[in-house]
Amino acid sequence: MHFCKALENMELARFKIVAFTHKTLDITGLGKLHLDDTLLEDRLKGTLSLPSIREIMCLSTCNRVEFLLSTTEKVDPSFLPTLLKTLYPGWEHEEIKQTALSATVYEGEQALHHLFSVASSIDSLVVGEREIITQVRNAFESCSKFGATGELLRLVIKKTIESAKQVYTDTHIAKNPISVVSLAYRKLRELNVKLDARFLVIGAGATNTTMAKYLKKHGFKNFTVFNRTLSKGEKLAADLNGKALALSELNNYTAGFDVIVTCTGSAEPVITKKIYTTLVGNDKAKKIVIDLAVPNDLDAEILNSYDINLIAVNNLQSVANDNMKEREKELDACHEIIEFHIGEFKQALRQRQIELAMSGVPQKVKEIRETAINEVFAKDIGQMDQQSKEILDKVIAYMEKKYISVPMKMAREILINENK
Repeated sequence: MHFCKALENMELARFKIVAFTHKTLDITGLGKLHLDDTLLEDRLKGTLSLPSIREIMCLSTCNRVEFLLSTTEKVDPSFLPTLLKTLYPGWEHEEIKQTALSATVYEGEQALHHLFSVASSIDSLVVGEREIITQVRNAFESCSKFGATGELLRLVIKKTIESAKQVYTDTHIAKNPISVVSLAYRKLRELNVKLDARFLVIGAGATNTTMAKYLKKHGFKNFTVFNRTLSKGEKLAADLNGKALALSELNNYTAGFDVIVTCTGSAEPVITKKIYTTLVGNDKAKKIVIDLAVPNDLDAEILNSYDINLIAVNNLQSVANDNMKEREKELDACHEIIEFHIGEFKQALRQRQIELAMSGVPQKVKEIRETAINEVFAKDIGQMDQQSKEILDKVIAYMEKKYISVPMKMAREILINENK
């Protein structure tokens, strides 16, 4: 029993995470740490040349860059600069030093708990956003393609995904959307808008870009983008397979629309009554306006004269806050699931270590058999008749099989009893 526990502790102690997150770095700092696909393979392979690192994986999202390691090295202030210098060879000494100070290091079971929490989105900037589970899976697959990961990280990620899936399935952590974009889209779908509806996207900032790409992802395809800086509007329009116009062209646009999505930084309404009258023309159909701007881009006076379904950010935000409170009620259940899967991981790790330790037994038994037959008892066996030799072969084969299977069976029983 103590042998199994010792194997587990030795293996789990090799698992380390070096994390850089929104808690310690701003967006610019995290952006510098991001390794795109053209650099990732060479940089991670470079770290594997360090004698103490056996496996490495990089998880990079908009609010975190984390390196998962299998290493016997203690990840301390003397180790981190070496790791960062290998990953970012062009950085100056001072930049490496300052970045190392912003790292959070997790080891062993603490690292496991951290990763399970990240994949379950309870350690994320936005609690309950399940995209992170896909990001974890994709990151592992990318790193495993060029041999940066091994058996320990494979087992870690396998159990991480299992844990996160159960969190999303058995709790309501992701049930109620809390992002304004998700809520706005849900409201839009409730209005049964057709996929060929004509969208006017006014503003090409972060919120509108997210909203527009979300619409495209769900099958909408008719977009016209208006933006003060035309080049930025053209970039978004290209992503949407739409067209772009300068914001000043909004005054003269008469091609019609079904839905307006607007979010600018203007202090005054961008869509005045005069502009809206031009946009709608003689079309009497009820229109939809998704106004995600603060303050609103749509002049409130327009609502007195035109039939409009308005989806406004101020209404959505209150719903988002209520939903966040509902999600937070699920955290205790999420932690219980995570603790259960950490226990399962430990058992799987012990079993794997015993299997590895026992993997040499069959070959060793065969070697002993060959030595006994061909050397130690060769003369005695040579004096036996054929029938006696056949019986001896059967006896040895039976014992050989038992010598291989019995230790494995005993090890499994030890694991079962220890788990109980």
